[in-house]
Amino acid sequence: MRLFLWMILLPLFSYAAQLELGVDLFFNEHKVDALKGKRIGLVTNHTGINSERRSTIDLFLERAPGIQLVALFAPEHGLHGHAYAAEEVSCSKGPANLPVYNLHGKTRRPTTAMLKNIDVLVYDIQDIGCRSYTYTTTLFYVMEEAAKKNIPVIVLDRPNPINGITIDGPMVEPHWRSYIGYINVPYCHGMTIGELALFFNDRYKVGCKLQVVKMKGWKRTMSFADTGLTWIPTSPYIPEADTPYYYAATGLLGELSLVNIGVGYTLPFKVIGAPWIKAKELAEQLNKQNLPGVIFMPLHYRPFYGAHQGKDCEGVMLLVTKTTTFRPVTTQYMILGILKNLYPKQVMARLKAIEPNKKDLFCKANGNETMLFLLQKEPYVAWKLIGFQKEEKERFIEERKQYLLYP
Repeated sequence: MRLFLWMILLPLFSYAAQLELGVDLFFNEHKVDALKGKRIGLVTNHTGINSERRSTIDLFLERAPGIQLVALFAPEHGLHGHAYAAEEVSCSKGPANLPVYNLHGKTRRPTTAMLKNIDVLVYDIQDIGCRSYTYTTTLFYVMEEAAKKNIPVIVLDRPNPINGITIDGPMVEPHWRSYIGYINVPYCHGMTIGELALFFNDRYKVGCKLQVVKMKGWKRTMSFADTGLTWIPTSPYIPEADTPYYYAATGLLGELSLVNIGVGYTLPFKVIGAPWIKAKELAEQLNKQNLPGVIFMPLHYRPFYGAHQGKDCEGVMLLVTKTTTFRPVTTQYMILGILKNLYPKQVMARLKAIEPNKKDLFCKANGNETMLFLLQKEPYVAWKLIGFQKEEKERFIEERKQYLLYP
């Protein structure tokens, strides 16, 4: 029995033992020594930790003699990750009384004054693998501003928590380029933050002096659970290592305020519900679609706040059963199509009454306005949404190959 258990657990232990983050190699292999005599600006937040859960800030302060850490730059949600989505965070002081420049306040780009005394910028933040999550855009803004000042940027690479093979969802049309979709990649792009930086620097002709410190031991098929690393909630509504899958599967629905998606309940992004949904009916119709890697369980719940606050809701809970075959955005568009087929009056009433700011966010998150038009005009919309931009995504799959750092 002991031998049997050991055979089961050994792959998990070997994953954890083999995987080393960019930040691990940066310090353990003394790559940081190349920065001696330099003044460093660190773009990071609470997710910037090594595999032993030590803060990257502390590593610079304690293990980088001769290197002067002079400023911290924080993305949306702030240095400690406590701020809610779109909440403006003011500047403050960080560890060792370092100045903290929040790149989600009055400015989202580092200014000339912020960069005045900086020789090198280092980026170390855990992303969630979705184009609309703004941590990647913060990196791109930093790269653009650094290029103007001839300041090198070093990216300490981290896993894509969804994995490195799932490519799903629409691209970004130029008109809809925004803070929640800055580069033309699918909603789920299957790339690490370092790979995205290489892609952006080359395809967008940024001209940044870019260095990516690769990981060791990361495989493209890995979920975050496979890595053996500790998941730090990247923001208030991404509390668990599997939440990124669900964020990609229901987040666009949330922009429409059509249903509750668990934000305001104990299962953010893992459920969809409304007072007018019939739980068993919706679960049966969705399960009939035989979508890969996911099943739907009927659910009754009452949101504490947010959409349909305090109302008895019925709906479904999503359960991802196989991470390498699950297609989050495809699943989301199928949910939209089934909702429209089952509850046309409620869906159409919401689509007709959508506020301009919600319409704008939905289009920016999708990267186009066509999806909203199809939702409003097409009676059977699911497969039209799923098949949208098929050729563009096939071209992207070929283009991205030259930027991939891992097998």
